[in-house]
Amino acid sequence: MQSMTSAAVREAFLGFFEEMKHQRIDSSALVPANDPTLLFTNAGMVQFKDVFLGLDKRPYNRATTSQKSMRVSGKHNDLENVGPSPRHHTFFEMLGNFSFGDYFKRDAIRYAYTLLTEVYQLPTDRLVFTVYRDDDEAYKIWTEDIGVDPKRVARMGPKTNFWQMAETGPCGPTSEIHWDKYPDGRVDDIIPMLQEEDDRFLEIWNLVFMQFNRTQADPDNTGVYDTPLPAPGVDTGMGLERIVSILQGKTANYETDLFMPIIRKTQALTGHSDDARDANIIPYRVIADHVRAAVFLIADGVLPGAKGRDSVCRLVIRRAARFGTKIGFDRPFLGEVADAVIEVMGGHYKELVEKADFIKRTITKEEVFFRRTLDRGLVELDQQLDALRDAGVTVFPGNNAFFLKATLGLPIQVTKDITEERGFTLDMDGYTQAEEQHALDSGAGQAMGVMSSGDVYNQLLEQLKAENKLSAAGVSYDPYGSTIVHTSVVALLQDGVPVNNVIVGDQVEVVLRETPFYVESGGQVSDTGIIEGEGWSIDVEDMAKPVAGLIIHRAEVLEGSPRVGSPATAKVDVARRNAITRNHTGTHLLHAALRNQLGKHVEQRGSLVAPDRLRFDFVHDEKVTDEQLRSLEAEINTAILQNYSVQTESKPYKQAVTEGAMALFGEKYTDVVRTVSIDGGTSDSRYSYELCGGVHVKHTAEIGAFIFLNESSSSAGVRRIEALTGEGAMTYAQEQIERLKGVSRQLGTTPDAIVQRVAALQEEISENKRQIERLQRESAKSRFDVLMQKPETIQGVAVLIAQFDGLPMNTLREITDWFKKLHPSGVVVLGGVVEDKPQLLIVVSDDLTKKGLHAGNIIREAAAVIGGSGGGRPNMAQAGGKDSAQLPAALNAARRLIAESYTA
Repeated sequence: MQSMTSAAVREAFLGFFEEMKHQRIDSSALVPANDPTLLFTNAGMVQFKDVFLGLDKRPYNRATTSQKSMRVSGKHNDLENVGPSPRHHTFFEMLGNFSFGDYFKRDAIRYAYTLLTEVYQLPTDRLVFTVYRDDDEAYKIWTEDIGVDPKRVARMGPKTNFWQMAETGPCGPTSEIHWDKYPDGRVDDIIPMLQEEDDRFLEIWNLVFMQFNRTQADPDNTGVYDTPLPAPGVDTGMGLERIVSILQGKTANYETDLFMPIIRKTQALTGHSDDARDANIIPYRVIADHVRAAVFLIADGVLPGAKGRDSVCRLVIRRAARFGTKIGFDRPFLGEVADAVIEVMGGHYKELVEKADFIKRTITKEEVFFRRTLDRGLVELDQQLDALRDAGVTVFPGNNAFFLKATLGLPIQVTKDITEERGFTLDMDGYTQAEEQHALDSGAGQAMGVMSSGDVYNQLLEQLKAENKLSAAGVSYDPYGSTIVHTSVVALLQDGVPVNNVIVGDQVEVVLRETPFYVESGGQVSDTGIIEGEGWSIDVEDMAKPVAGLIIHRAEVLEGSPRVGSPATAKVDVARRNAITRNHTGTHLLHAALRNQLGKHVEQRGSLVAPDRLRFDFVHDEKVTDEQLRSLEAEINTAILQNYSVQTESKPYKQAVTEGAMALFGEKYTDVVRTVSIDGGTSDSRYSYELCGGVHVKHTAEIGAFIFLNESSSSAGVRRIEALTGEGAMTYAQEQIERLKGVSRQLGTTPDAIVQRVAALQEEISENKRQIERLQRESAKSRFDVLMQKPETIQGVAVLIAQFDGLPMNTLREITDWFKKLHPSGVVVLGGVVEDKPQLLIVVSDDLTKKGLHAGNIIREAAAVIGGSGGGRPNMAQAGGKDSAQLPAALNAARRLIAESYTA
């Protein structure tokens, strides 16, 4: 039995089926495309569902995948088994091979058996099999064609060995492959134990033969309504985690290299010994599983939230955080554990590496939100459980559970976990009734009636004005004054429907009588912050102005149950706002500097002003050079150091333009506009003067510093610059300085001498490379001379078939020239590992091409052996591949093809 890493197991599976002419297809996302019937992708066949149904056609009829999968709801809900079970997971990978009207049972079974016994080298006496009770064909293939002892093949009923997509539609028998965990058991006991689903056997692979179309529901599985499909298909699935546990000799999936690095990362953070870790293995397993799930969900665009798929992402993060408290964590830690997940899985799933920072920030943010209320929720739950126990009650009321969720944010799954740990049963029916009652009590659509999505905001605004909850002008909007405003909630909306109240975890749109929150405009992003009242708080995530006069705060309820009419205090996130204002004023300085140095043709064509960076697009027909960027940066930082005052003023549009204020191209302005001017150091000069509704610093020195990140093309005739200011610029500069110091230490020099040191190293490397190539060539020539002392012939034709590793391709070509000088009529087949990839080169003399030898035809078949493809002219062909270990076999294949193709 092979001992393989999980990465090698995955690659061996995909590579094997590629050799069997299957198209390797990337995993689809965890969110099924255009399939509302599924919450998540839960099997490999999901992305091929329409192909099997005949609704889609692919340019291939065989495929193989390693599919990202989630099972957390409905029929396939493994959540509660995660931790106690050694092999249940929320997120997992499903290895699969598929046939769309191509091969069927015989090949599917043969492929599976060959992979398991020859590639993975599983001992045949540890494998047992099941088939559908009426599937004589599959039974004979196993027992007669493959040669499996009939005592190891069980005929099973439809519960385990018949698959159907729904009550009607495609269906067919299955054949399962199981691993015998206890091979010392009696052979005669295998079939009875399989039929009893005894724990002796671990299912590792299920082969589904989609053979029939069921025209009517057939609950007894009589088969009377099953008509043969015109093109039967094959859908197989093998859990990567299970096969890896077998190949690595582990009794639990969590002990494999898919999970242990994650568990060890958690252990390093707790400081536990191995014994302490093993004594708390369930929390460690839950954390490892749930963080894996969260990382992949977020990478696929599923973010923590209150409903649907988002609620699952929130659940696994919060459940992992709760289990973290059981092993001593009193701070956010899951983002650090996520690093281990990305390290383990990022080699195959590149999107994890590309989105690593965003994934970790999202997990940590959700964990912080959860910890705000977790302590209160757990204290309240403990008190309620103690009181119930004192009263002799063992059922935790559903009303209580809903209260904990609605007002304290304690997820129902966490409440369920804890109540059951304390020996209680949770009244889930009562919880569901309380949830439904809340929906009625909240008055969804009652206050103003259910509105159509197109009219909802206009109708809401007019209703609020009519009730004198808003003035004739609408919401009082002032993002330029105080960042804290005392106001009141005048409306709440969920999914476009007005409601009276909301609870913890709800996504909600909030309308306040007045607001200090800036709404995205002119490139400046919206503010975020908090709205709070007595016993409740809401996290503002975004802002919108759907119609003139109405400002919407898009938010999530963090605590309590806010209601329409509640007094409220709106607080802008000041640190974030300050970072944005520094970047916004920095954008104005950049615009002015560009016009000063590049010319007055420079005009803004778009911008982004965010807390972490600024982006500025402008008209210019050529790249801004490094020298120009340095000069621009110097001018801008000089303007910052001069501490020019920044002044805002509202005035008539015509007056502002006459005074020289810059207006944005394509922007529509009202009769009265807001102007932003940056003084130029004297009473009669301005450094910058623009029309702008954004928020700015009072003096340029508040910006701190300005640093360019990059310059690029945005579109034809438009350039793009990205830059940093303030703390972002300072952090970036510090990181670059530390990086420079680190590089200088590695090079054994000082930072100011790095350029000279690198130049010297480059020359040294070039010289070493020339020396290595010279030695390699000499070594190759020596070996060639030895081979030519006893040249090989095939049917009288001189041939050179050899493997030369580590040589560049030009040296391999030179070897063919040496051969042709000795043997003008002959064939050269050379293989070699070049830069960690197998390569093949075939050269045929012109006279032999006329006798049937074709280099391109030979290499095409030989290249398939190394997992590659290639082609070429009759006299020369070249190919690359993936499996260097198969090079000798590829060379032998070429030798055979030469003998078969040559006609003397």
